[in-house]
Amino acid sequence: MRIVALSLLTLWTLTIAGCQSKAAKVKELQDQYNAEYPAYAKECVDPETAGAARMLTGEKLTAEQMATLEAKKMERDARCKPQADRLAQLQKEILAVQQ
Repeated sequence: MRIVALSLLTLWTLTIAGCQSKAAKVKELQDQYNAEYPAYAKECVDPETAGAARMLTGEKLTAEQMATLEAKKMERDARCKPQADRLAQLQKEILAVQQ
């Protein structure tokens, strides 16, 4: 009986320790994501939504302006891809740890 009780106590202790370290890992990853996202949003998301807002106002653009905007978008997409990939990887890690 003592062996069973001791075994259960040990198992319970390990389970609690595992949950606490899992929670700590999730918090660490979320903190890292929260630290990196604002810079990404400012540099990569805000300019893109500004263009969408301009289109919603009905502003007409010339072919030259459209070409300039498209070139800027392609440059921004290339520049922002590493950051977007990093944030996506952090999201995947958070989900994996939570399961």
